[in-house]
Amino acid sequence: MQELGRCARTASQRIALASPEQKNAALRAMAAQIRNRAGAILAANAEDLSAARAKGQVASFIDRLTLNPQRLEDIAKAIESIADLSDPVGRVLARFERPNGLVIERVATPLGVIGVIFESRPNVTADAGALCLKAGNAAILRAGSESFRTSLAIAEAMSAGLEEAGLPADAIRLVPTRDRTAVGAMLSGLDGTLDVIVPRGGKNLVARVQEEARVPVFAHLEGLNHVYVHAKADLDMAKQIVLNAKMRRTGVCGSAETLLVDKACAATHLKPLVTMLLDAGCAVRGDAATLAADPRVTPATEEDWRTEYLDAIISARVVDGLEGALSHIAAYGSHHTDSIVTDDAEAAERFLNEVDSAIVLHNASTQFADGGEFGFGAEIGIATGRMHARGPVGVEQLTSFKYRVRGAGQTRP
Repeated sequence: MQELGRCARTASQRIALASPEQKNAALRAMAAQIRNRAGAILAANAEDLSAARAKGQVASFIDRLTLNPQRLEDIAKAIESIADLSDPVGRVLARFERPNGLVIERVATPLGVIGVIFESRPNVTADAGALCLKAGNAAILRAGSESFRTSLAIAEAMSAGLEEAGLPADAIRLVPTRDRTAVGAMLSGLDGTLDVIVPRGGKNLVARVQEEARVPVFAHLEGLNHVYVHAKADLDMAKQIVLNAKMRRTGVCGSAETLLVDKACAATHLKPLVTMLLDAGCAVRGDAATLAADPRVTPATEEDWRTEYLDAIISARVVDGLEGALSHIAAYGSHHTDSIVTDDAEAAERFLNEVDSAIVLHNASTQFADGGEFGFGAEIGIATGRMHARGPVGVEQLTSFKYRVRGAGQTRP
């Protein structure tokens, strides 16, 4: 692990100085390598899937782990879309001149070496490696044991693409072991060679990283996301948004986990929304009002309001107006993504201003919590903290900055 860190540090120094054209050529070569090695990558994924099923993993976990030809092509296209983005390195973020004639510029620079620790999604290997490269960084990727074979096959394809473009293969490396002590080594900073760690996974993983890391962390906490159907919500729009937010893909971090219905419209909106979800195959766990809406609803416990199901399950309750919704989200939310459905512009603005989440939406599905949907090409994750990066972590968020100061012989009195 120490050698992995040293090699990544050396590679990062070359990547930081690589031209946009070199980095883009490498990204396109990576996409081509992934397509060329599709058979090997899918075969590795089949082995991972077989092992996961043998362990009795749930359907939502299997969905996150599964690759097929279309999903693999989507991975290749995502890498190409990153190549099409503007280069974030060297951007002049601010420029000003002091009274003494000094000209000061704040300029975007790479972070250095980024460690990414993730679990079951093999596409994170490609997204994270490509985004780090575009931002002039090297990446050390640590995959979960369940996706290890698939992630290793993808990482090898990306390293081959780097070499094809004349850049160091060590700029993107997967930790070549499933040993859990490798995570501890990364959290220690690998003798100062890691600059940032990004955890992408379950609550336990993120909690461990935040507790033990000796380097800065871009925290990606669980997606305890809410859809609040306000008193002045159009019912048809609410049904479309709620169904999409929960059921489009239940295993993604942008999936809605709690439905809040305003007391003022519960008589007309609650039953249709609950029935729609149940008929779509979604289990509903609700408060007393929700239980009365349909006999198939089961009682919600206090723990349900704090649970990221990542499955076809949703908790639902009636709240007392906008204040009730804001209070519930403040008490139980994870600062990830929350949405209001309403035709009331004033209520929408209050929700957008007062909900302290990385992403807040008005009349739109929480499933838009995705770097690709934001036009970032891809993302490493959704950062839910308040420092530096927040929301989808794309290429711009993977840079820092420095000040360049130009003078003409000035000295300080």
